[in-house]
Amino acid sequence: MASYKQPCIHCGTMIERDSRLCPMCASRSPFGYECPACLRPIARDQMVCSGCGRPLATTCPFCAKPVFAGSEKCEWCGQSLMIRCESKRCGNFQFFENVKCTACGKPIKKGAQQIDARRKEMK
Repeated sequence: MASYKQPCIHCGTMIERDSRLCPMCASRSPFGYECPACLRPIARDQMVCSGCGRPLATTCPFCAKPVFAGSEKCEWCGQSLMIRCESKRCGNFQFFENVKCTACGKPIKKGAQQIDARRKEMK
């Protein structure tokens, strides 16, 4: 049976077309960008998400430069923009500005604390 591969948009690794994450860079959306709030497909040139209206431009909490909200890492400093859901059963990675988990729906209260801890590690 023939298996066709497609490149991951984040690292270029050829992976199976039905993959849900890239095994090389661990991207959750290897073939396109998703809105961090509603998980709808988005494009880099969009200003807001067409599904939920969320602005797709934000500021990196590490280097304070503008970043695209669909990115998992800052294009400038390379830091991850993802934080872990605090639910013990879930633990999925979420965009640092999310106030609730897109997987389980639980509120994310310690997101700022996770970012602050990583900032201290960098210094």
